[in-house]
Amino acid sequence: MFTAKDVKELRERTGAGMMDCKKALSEANGDMEKAIEILREKGLAAAAKKAGRIAAEGIVDAYIHGNGRIGVLVEVNTETDFVARNEEFRAFVRDIAMQIAAANPQYVRREEVPAEVVEKEKEILRAQALNEGKPEKIVEKIVEGRLEKFYKDVCLLEQPFIKDPDRTVQDLLTEKIAIIGENINIRRFARFEKGEGLQKREDNFVDEIAKMLN
Repeated sequence: MFTAKDVKELRERTGAGMMDCKKALSEANGDMEKAIEILREKGLAAAAKKAGRIAAEGIVDAYIHGNGRIGVLVEVNTETDFVARNEEFRAFVRDIAMQIAAANPQYVRREEVPAEVVEKEKEILRAQALNEGKPEKIVEKIVEGRLEKFYKDVCLLEQPFIKDPDRTVQDLLTEKIAIIGENINIRRFARFEKGEGLQKREDNFVDEIAKMLN
C-alpha cells in the first residue's frame, strides 16, 4: 500500500514523526496528499514549523530512581514561561527524565556524537562484519545499517519511548509540540549512577601504591 520511501517523503514534507507518518499513510490508503491533510488536521505537520523557533524558557527537572541508585537532571526548553508551568509539559519532562534513567543515552541527538566516536564505532563494526565472514564488498552497507542501531542506542531522540516502544522519543516530542503549540527543545541532561566508575578509580589507586612500593 505504501513503502518506506513514502514514509520518508511524508516526514520530509511535514516534519511529523515516523510512526505518525505511517499511521497517516495507512489511514489514507497510501495517498500522499490525503496523508498530509490528516497530519495537518491533527496538528502534527504544524509542529515542524514550530520546531524552528527559539525556546529559551523551560525547566530543569530532577528524577531519582531505585531508592537513590540512579539520578537524572534534564533541561527542557520552551518558548514561554507560561508553557513551562503547564502540567502536560512538566509531565513530558518527567517522562524524558525517566527515559534517561532507564535507557542511559549518551547524547540528545546524533549531531552531537563526536566524529571520532563515530569513526571508532565504524572501525569496530567493520571488524565485526569481517570476522563474521561477510563479503568485503557489502561490509560498508552492513556497517551503515549497524551504525543506525548504534544511534538508536546512544541518542535520546532516536530511542524507543519506554512507555510506548512503537514510538521514538522524537515522535513523542513532535506530538507534544503539536499539542502544546510551542517549540520544545530537550537541551541537555546528566545521568548519575551510584558507584559508577569507582572500580576503575580503585584499580588506578592500587597501581599507584604498587609503583610507590617498588
